Amino acid sequence: MKTTVLLALTTAAAGVMATGALAQTAWPERTINVIIGASPGGDTDFNARTMARYFEEITGTGMVITNMPGGGATIATSAVREADPDGYTMLFGHTGHLIVTEVSGLADYGIDEFEICCIPAIDQGAVFVASAASELTSVADVTAREPGSVTFGTEFGGYSHLQGLIFQEGTGAEMTIVDTGSASEKIASLLGGRIDLAGIAYGAVQDYVEAGQMVVLGQPNEERNPLLGDVPTFAEQDVDFIMNNPYIIAFPDGTDPEIVAKMGEVMAQIAEVPEYAEDLEQGFKQPVAFLPQDEAMTRLNEIRDAYMPYREALQAAR
Repeated sequence: MKTTVLLALTTAAAGVMATGALAQTAWPERTINVIIGASPGGDTDFNARTMARYFEEITGTGMVITNMPGGGATIATSAVREADPDGYTMLFGHTGHLIVTEVSGLADYGIDEFEICCIPAIDQGAVFVASAASELTSVADVTAREPGSVTFGTEFGGYSHLQGLIFQEGTGAEMTIVDTGSASEKIASLLGGRIDLAGIAYGAVQDYVEAGQMVVLGQPNEERNPLLGDVPTFAEQDVDFIMNNPYIIAFPDGTDPEIVAKMGEVMAQIAEVPEYAEDLEQGFKQPVAFLPQDEAMTRLNEIRDAYMPYREALQAAR
């Protein structure tokens, strides 16, 4: 089956009249609680905190970031889903949190049970990295190994698990997929030689790559993200594996549509700030990208449809 699941990016969709009149609802009037299903220090946390800083500059109102890792982000998404829809509780997640968890059966709900605001950013910084000890330096090295001899670290039922499944299908490799946990735990397992390969944000492993402790095999983007340097795409290596990960801003179902729209308009303004672009580049080698509500819903539904064929394989591993 075709495994090209994502597409050309639209930067700053920009056109959403960032300077146009904002919705008239008196919001925000107090601090907003932004819940994320990830630990501090990772790419999701970084994107949420960067967004929050510029949100305060534009609106004069602060955001507090609440980290709720665990359960494949279902602890965080459940907290938002059950919150008062007053506009002061917001989810900052990604497709792994609101689509993959549904596909894998970790959650019995998905994007349809939230008020999706926008796609505030798209992760184009993911790479597949191998430990130096594995002696893997290319996709060809992976496919040449005996079936099951390459250990791929992931979080069962999560986004990186799906990355591994799609990579296997695109390459024909047969890996041993093991549950190692979060990105920081995957990094520790790579450094400790407990796993051979993992999908991780390049910004989190760049220092280890430069020190020769890890080797980048490729990036799953349609075209090279130039911020990653001389890292080939998997398509360049004749592997059908294109998989970007949009972030998602969502509110509890029933939130005033004007509040949802106003958040989207503020995010559109943030996407136009040059310093914001510099922060994304320096933090996780991520170009600016923004999709307003309608385009975001179209993109997210396309992703959901593309991931559904892997439902059985994801659920079998749980």
